[in-house]
Amino acid sequence: VQLQASGGGLVQAGESLTLSCTASEGTISLYSLGWFRQAPGKDREYVVAISRKGGATNYADSVKGRFTISRDNAKNTMYLQMNSLIPEDTAVYSCAAKYPNNDASSSSPTGYAFWGRGTQVTVSS
Repeated sequence: VQLQASGGGLVQAGESLTLSCTASEGTISLYSLGWFRQAPGKDREYVVAISRKGGATNYADSVKGRFTISRDNAKNTMYLQMNSLIPEDTAVYSCAAKYPNNDASSSSPTGYAFWGRGTQVTVSS
């Protein structure tokens, strides 16, 4: 599956953005999906993951209560609604797909087989 993240931009603290992750090839319904982010000079950070049918989600503590993940398998797209953005959310956000029978934790990037090109999110104070 080939993934592409979009929807990033420059916003002020407190504002919202919605990111999309669309599959240009393949179908996302076969995979668990996740969002990761990487700020300049920092390691890649787990944000959130969602199960194949969307029934289970797992948020990083840093975004819990502010971000919401969802997916529409019919549209071959996953979303990340980001509210109450803070400057610390500034990063390149990437989406990834994981085989559901992979035993790696959903928060571990090593469990994800496919990665999309990221989208930049910049939050100004």
